[in-house]
Amino acid sequence: MKAVLRILPVLALLLASGCASLSNQQRERAEGIAVAARSTEVACDQPDRCALDSPLRALGGKAIAESTAQAPRHYATILDEGELSLIARLNLIRSATRSVDLQTYIFDTDDSARMVIDELLAAARRGVKVRVLIDQLSAISDLQMLGALSGAHANFELRVYNPAFGKAKLNYFDYAGSVLCCFRRFNQRMHNKLLVIDDVIGVVGGRNYQDDYYDWDSEYNFRDRDVVVAGPEAREMAANFQAFWVARRSVPAERLNDVGKTLLNEGVPAMPEAAFRRPERIARVDAEASDPDFIEQAFVDTALPVSTVSYVADLPRKHRREREAQPLNGQHVTEPKLDALIAQAQTEVLLQTPYLVLSKPAQELFRNLRKREAPPRVVVSTNSLAATDNPIVYALSYKYKRRNLRELGFNIYEYKPFPLDAPIDYAQLLPAPLDGEPVAPAPARSRVIGGSAAGSNVRGSGSGRRLSADGSEVEREVLRTETRPSFLGTRAVNRPLPVTRRGARMGLHAKSLVVDRRIGVIGTHNFDPRSENYNTEGAVIIDDPAFAEQLAQSILRDTHPDNSWVVAPREKPPVLSGLNYSLGKASEALPILDFWPWRYATDYAFKPGPECPQPLPRQDPRFHSCYTAVGDFPEVNVGPKWVLVRMLTAFGAGLVPIL
Repeated sequence: MKAVLRILPVLALLLASGCASLSNQQRERAEGIAVAARSTEVACDQPDRCALDSPLRALGGKAIAESTAQAPRHYATILDEGELSLIARLNLIRSATRSVDLQTYIFDTDDSARMVIDELLAAARRGVKVRVLIDQLSAISDLQMLGALSGAHANFELRVYNPAFGKAKLNYFDYAGSVLCCFRRFNQRMHNKLLVIDDVIGVVGGRNYQDDYYDWDSEYNFRDRDVVVAGPEAREMAANFQAFWVARRSVPAERLNDVGKTLLNEGVPAMPEAAFRRPERIARVDAEASDPDFIEQAFVDTALPVSTVSYVADLPRKHRREREAQPLNGQHVTEPKLDALIAQAQTEVLLQTPYLVLSKPAQELFRNLRKREAPPRVVVSTNSLAATDNPIVYALSYKYKRRNLRELGFNIYEYKPFPLDAPIDYAQLLPAPLDGEPVAPAPARSRVIGGSAAGSNVRGSGSGRRLSADGSEVEREVLRTETRPSFLGTRAVNRPLPVTRRGARMGLHAKSLVVDRRIGVIGTHNFDPRSENYNTEGAVIIDDPAFAEQLAQSILRDTHPDNSWVVAPREKPPVLSGLNYSLGKASEALPILDFWPWRYATDYAFKPGPECPQPLPRQDPRFHSCYTAVGDFPEVNVGPKWVLVRMLTAFGAGLVPIL
């Protein structure tokens, strides 16, 4: 009892730090200040709001014109390359004639994000209705910027989803208070990523608004994927956005406690000046985003006419507690749809997910596939420890490699941190050659597709960065991972682990699925317990063989030996192999401990030669003759963090539901 009494004041302090809030009267005053400051001037009096004449936006109009209620028409373009996906977004915002709806989980204030913010404000000033919905946990926390945006223009609205303690910016006391008072609600995040233009064309995929999603970070970038969908299904995207926009958890920025206090104390602050790290890159992308020939060749010529298209997405009701006996009423949509697609697979499932942590229902789903007389082939593309942005989650997937291979029959490929054939412009990305060896620069993309001349590959040490002793740039204090519960670890814990080579590293972030080379899925669902139980998610499902094959080839490119290692059982030792397997399996089954250090499987690299001209599946009898074991954690400079990885593997099983 004495111990409890000693803890109570600490708990009260933590809760008080998060519960200090504005009164209703103060909140109304703050909102009034923002509304009164909003400009109502519109820079354009034309019916199209002086929109940019865009071939990509025109594709949406074409699809609508060709559609009937009985036979809707759609076009789809896969966005594999990061910078191109940013250009597509900028172009579409510039081409909007009526409305822009943007929904995202992470929204930074770095170069790429600031370009998008500026374009959204420009669209509002020319008369387009712009609505931006961001999740509170990982989005803009700059109170000056939020205050400025809240009073920027009558056509611009910004709302924040599920703000803990009614705040935009949380401190560690807030995190701790959230654990104590409302752990479940704090973890219920809006993970949807959606951009809808004029209700006729939309972008869905894994990318947030941060430099490392567009190949613009000098140390770590995500290999990600989006899809542009032109046609009537964009209206379903807009309807889903509207459901989130009017949800009780979506709070106007000016009504948040800390933003409101800023408004009450200072009025509407001036928008912080943009301080771009790479102005020459900004200028090049700005020009490409307005170049109709570039847009035509990059996004329209590559678009596929597709047949059946559906946008499936959870609703905010997913975050309500429902009795088990009650129907789901449509609020929990994405996971059941994706599970049904996998369950009906006949020959092949290609799954790409950055975090291979399977829930019990997901395990059962794949076990049932495995039990069939002719089970479909299951290929999984995921991160290695060297590539992942979340070593905590990788440690938990590492624990179950034996189960995933032997019981579920997965063919697992772990993405390399320095892929040799990723869909990126290496000349623009790399701040330093890999391994110190000269790298032949790829032809500049603008020379291949058209448009302005490529910018120079100049390295900068702009704001938020510092130089290490050898002059190389080191990572900013950025929490990159989407899956982190921030209060469970420090920035250092949630950071990618150090690797053995210098250069711009990559990590897999794409969430995609192909079933039987007939159905393709691109979305936000990580195929993990967090996506199933906590986050709201969304995905585009396209039932079209040509699209599915194109998506399959994109995923398989990531599994190529240039880009991934193969996870396979180790060669059996001459003695005690059965004992080692039994002890490892027993250790894996323990709910808490995982003490056995000798793993059933490890990573392998392909070694081509006269007798091994082509990569082989791990089931091939010649596999171990053509592949070399490279260890459980290749290219990771583990050092003292090996202890962290082993501790998380040993004791972290209980964290699976929230990770």
